[in-house]
Amino acid sequence: ANDEVRQVFLRRSAILREIRAFLHDRGFVEVETPMMQAIPGGAAAQPFKTHHNALGCDFYLRIALELYLKRLLVGGIDRVFEIGRNFRNEGLSRKHNPEFTMLEVYQAYGDYESMMELVQSMVCQVAQNVLGTLRIEHQDAAGQVTRTINLTPPWRRAKYKDLVREKAGADWFEATPAQRRERAVQLGAEIAKEYEDFEVTQAVFEKLIEPTLIDPVFVTHVPKELIPLAKLSPEDPTTVEVFECCINGQEIAPAYSEQNDPIAQRERLEHQAGGEQQKLDEDFLAALEHGMPPAGGMGVGIDRLCMMLLGQESIRDVILFPQLKPK
Repeated sequence: ANDEVRQVFLRRSAILREIRAFLHDRGFVEVETPMMQAIPGGAAAQPFKTHHNALGCDFYLRIALELYLKRLLVGGIDRVFEIGRNFRNEGLSRKHNPEFTMLEVYQAYGDYESMMELVQSMVCQVAQNVLGTLRIEHQDAAGQVTRTINLTPPWRRAKYKDLVREKAGADWFEATPAQRRERAVQLGAEIAKEYEDFEVTQAVFEKLIEPTLIDPVFVTHVPKELIPLAKLSPEDPTTVEVFECCINGQEIAPAYSEQNDPIAQRERLEHQAGGEQQKLDEDFLAALEHGMPPAGGMGVGIDRLCMMLLGQESIRDVILFPQLKPK
């Protein structure tokens, strides 16, 4: 009923059309993978559970697209992507909806550097062709410009540890875990009792650093504990070859040099699963043993990308039917 709202969703459709055109022009193949999975993998998130009557077993709504798309790399589809819904049984917020749209892209013989070029070129082409500009204005309710996002390439790069040191002190990584925890609380980050040491550092990054990154930044060399599906950095084995592309104060696109060593991948996933074998996707690990080429992989949160490009402050404003509590 509201013309301004209707224009947001017409532009969202145009953004998706432009993303597909960009990837098709580069030789990527669009596929569809299962939404119901026996083991929810590819991310650390709480899944929704359902039951299949005919098969007599439980399934989970997928939390990520990743592991099935990597099976297709093993199967010889060297450039593959999917735009689809993910489901995470977690909180609601300005940035989070339990049902959301993701783009995931995988390119054989690529790495996180080639993914940087891909996402930068893709977002700039989408902005230019759909909006006609690389400078995105966000306005308040009164129509006053609150911030301008400049997408003009090349985008800035910054190492994760350097950003944390700038905010939390040059000696952050030399301090003891207890000292880091105390300092994080003093800085204003919310720290749960059960947080491990790397989670304390990540809380500082997410709560105090990420919201300040308005223009595009590739945050590189992320701690290995956060990303078990990526390759270790040769220059610093405590980190992985990963970037998180942050724009408009939130992560828009993470990307990796994908881990394709089946032994190393099994060790990392076993650690993430806490020794619970039923959480391991043995079919995926078997696929890796057949041989996955070195690859770059990237995910883009479509809803957050639309928030940034269309000047919307809440994820609900770019989803036609956001999740609401039934009356």
